[in-house]
Amino acid sequence: MRFGKKGKLSPRYIGPFEVIERVGSVAYKLNLPEELNGIHNIFHICNLKKCFADESLVIPHTDVHIDESLKFIEKPLSIEDRQVKKLRRKHVPIVKVKWDARRGPEYTWEVEATMKEKYPYLFE
Repeated sequence: MRFGKKGKLSPRYIGPFEVIERVGSVAYKLNLPEELNGIHNIFHICNLKKCFADESLVIPHTDVHIDESLKFIEKPLSIEDRQVKKLRRKHVPIVKVKWDARRGPEYTWEVEATMKEKYPYLFE
């Protein structure tokens, strides 16, 4: 099942969920748990992904935090490194952020001013 993305590291699919019936030629009705009752249970085939037998690829829906607009909520853990990116006419300070990811630590480079605005507790 695919949701809108909030951040770079947000997973696009959660599940697996049982297919109850086929609705039309390109839609399927899924058996969703009670925690996801705000989501319509009929999905177009392009929003579904075949379930793999590998258990490490499955993201349980209990570990996924979703806000009111059905976007994933990701939180940074710490600032690992700082650099200054040189553009043609200006210098932009960037930071290497360690994110809380489901499959181990994830790192991305973000603009320092944006991170200070969204997550000021990381810079204390």
